Formats: sequence, C-alpha cells, structure tokens
Amino acid sequence: MNTQHNRPHKPEYETITLDELNEQINKRIDFIRTEFQNGFGVIKKYQKSVTVFGSARTLESESDYILARNLTKKIVEELPEYAVVTGGSFGIMEAANRGAHEGGGKSVGLNIQLPHEQTVNSYLSDSYDFYYFFTRKVCLAFSAEAYIYFPGGFGTLDELFEMLTLIQTKKIEKRPVILVGKDYWNNLDKFIKENLLQNEKIDEGDINLYTITDDVDEITDIIKKAPIKFS
Repeated sequence: MNTQHNRPHKPEYETITLDELNEQINKRIDFIRTEFQNGFGVIKKYQKSVTVFGSARTLESESDYILARNLTKKIVEELPEYAVVTGGSFGIMEAANRGAHEGGGKSVGLNIQLPHEQTVNSYLSDSYDFYYFFTRKVCLAFSAEAYIYFPGGFGTLDELFEMLTLIQTKKIEKRPVILVGKDYWNNLDKFIKENLLQNEKIDEGDINLYTITDDVDEITDIIKKAPIKFS
C-alpha cells in the first residue's frame, strides 16, 4: 500500500524567529540606505545630465543604436557640461555611452548586478553597481534635466510610465520626456490617445508630458531649454 501521502510535508523554507526577522529587516534597510547614498553620490557629481533608456537587445548595426550613438555624441559636443547617464548595459545603453565617450564627454552607468552576466559596457567614465532594481530606478529618475527613451521592452516601458506618472502626479518637477523612434512610439501614442484619453483615464494635458521626435537638432534644443536640477 502506498503511504507516501502520510509522510510529513517538508517545508520549502526554514522558519525564523521574530528577532531573526527584525535583524534581517534592519540589515536590508542598511543595505538599501547604502545603495541610495552611493547612487546619489555618483549623480551629484554632475550638475547637468540627460538619462537615456532603451533596449539592451539592440544591435550595433541597427538604426536605433546608430541614432543613439550620434545623438549623445552631439549632446556632449554642444553641451560639454552635460553627462550622459544610462543603465550601463548593452544595446541602446551602450550606444548612448559610446557616443558620449567618443564626443569626449562624461559617460555614466548606473548598472544592475545580475548573476552569471557581464552587464557593464566598456564606454563608462563613471559607474555604480546596484543590487536592487528599485534603488537603481529611483536614482535614474532623479538624475537628469531630460529623459530620452529609445524603443525597448517591458523594462523600458516600465521606466517610461513611472516617469510619466511621477510628473503627472507632481512627485517630481516636469522635465522633458523625449521618445526617439517615431515608428515605434507612434503606436503607443495612438493607444494613449484613443484608449486612455478618449475613455477619460487621463487628462487632455497629459498627452503633452512627452515629445516624439527623431530630430537630433530638436532634441538638443529641448535639452538646452530644460530647467536645471541643481543650482
């Protein structure tokens, strides 16, 4: 007779005491505080900056990579006081750091530590490695006069909509949010206008929180006119 169902269930995790739980919580809080201190420590070195988001999967041969590289090169050449900040990885992030590096500018990466992966591109003049995604995201959101988004996946969309939400709810001051890659972003723009706006899920003014353009001169002009985060 099969008696396996009578065997006691082995827990998948070990139970801990309340004191042990409190100790773990305090250690976690201290670690998070350290990440914020170190991340903001990198950011405040640069009085002016732009942050570039986009897919880590974009290949060097793709038009988005080439455009990101050319754009950031132009930004640091025309605005040498500006640093270019990215997530420090490959694809669009590498392209943006590469353009800044080639233009002789400041190229910063706020990287995330991932197991068994080399995630830092080779065009950084300054960087910090985060353990937590959320601390990294807070620092990326804090770090710029303007935010530039190239086509990307769930991570890029998450970062975009969080930024739009922070501006919409006035958690941060309004700053330029620039979507580069019209063929990609026009579909999202259509969805926002035909679904969110028409169904009164957002206000009409919310569609002005972002600009869609592939014109590097227009983007550079927008950055020049953006308010400065530190004075």
